[in-house]
Amino acid sequence: MLDKPAGWTSHDVVARSRRLLRTRKVGHAGTLDPMATGVLVLGVGRSTRLLTYVVGADKTYDATVRLGQATVTDDAEGEVTAAVGAAGVTDAAVHDGVARLTGALQQVPSAVSAIKVDGKRSYARVRSGEEVALAARPVTVSAFDVHAIRRGGAPVPDAGDGSGGSSGPSGPSGPSGPSGPSGPVEVLDVDVTVTCSSGTYVRALARDLGASLGCGGHLTALRRTRVGGFTLADALTLEEAAALSESDAGLAPALLPPARAAAAVMPVRAVDDAEAADLAFGRWLAPTGSLGAVAAIDGTGRLLAVLEDQSRRGEMLARPVIVLA
Repeated sequence: MLDKPAGWTSHDVVARSRRLLRTRKVGHAGTLDPMATGVLVLGVGRSTRLLTYVVGADKTYDATVRLGQATVTDDAEGEVTAAVGAAGVTDAAVHDGVARLTGALQQVPSAVSAIKVDGKRSYARVRSGEEVALAARPVTVSAFDVHAIRRGGAPVPDAGDGSGGSSGPSGPSGPSGPSGPSGPVEVLDVDVTVTCSSGTYVRALARDLGASLGCGGHLTALRRTRVGGFTLADALTLEEAAALSESDAGLAPALLPPARAAAAVMPVRAVDDAEAADLAFGRWLAPTGSLGAVAAIDGTGRLLAVLEDQSRRGEMLARPVIVLA
């Protein structure tokens, strides 16, 4: 597990990790945008088979939302498309807007995302000049906490530079402040923590918060602090990983054992020697009683398999969907 630095794509981190670990079999669980930092869970060797269970885990982010400006990507990497300003937005209105974006939502993902539309990534279609309208999907924001609201100014791009310097209905010189080179527009920078289900776009939350307040919004900072049971406390920086790779012991001792990794995202079932022998041959066991995946771990602490309760000839049993030992 790595603490992804800003400016790197998730693919860049995987490529670097392959070199450090001297293996091609490395994958990641859940993409982070280049601007974002934080927890990126990697799977190595046979443990890559566990990544499908990590992808679906809930996640926590620390973020900064800028209200008063909208961008084409819903984050700071995209060109500004509107600069209405947030001079008339009160702190109470921000808190009310955040409350409306908490709970079960139907969220339209950012158009500049990796979602495929007719076999082509949405972001690629947007960058080629296409208009992309993605369908809303159900997500859950279990916590959306505001820590600070800071008022300041931000420059407004020239209306003729292709980045959209116009404001809202009142025009480029409306009551929210001047646009163009004559002066900055007032913005609010809101520091938040978001805990959400897999598939939630935090930058879409920033966009929707700004839209609901009538001023536009986008992300200026995003840091993932948790994925399921994986936290920054266990994450290595790339510099630390490189140093360990060059040491006598190498990087392997710093990797989480498969059993610990599985326990971070699913319940654990202890299996005896007879059950372990059955699992080695792919035999089904007595049901776990759980709705989802369960890690089967033997008395020595080894992860033997991932189990899921399924019906077999009318009887509920635990099927080993992945056998690792």
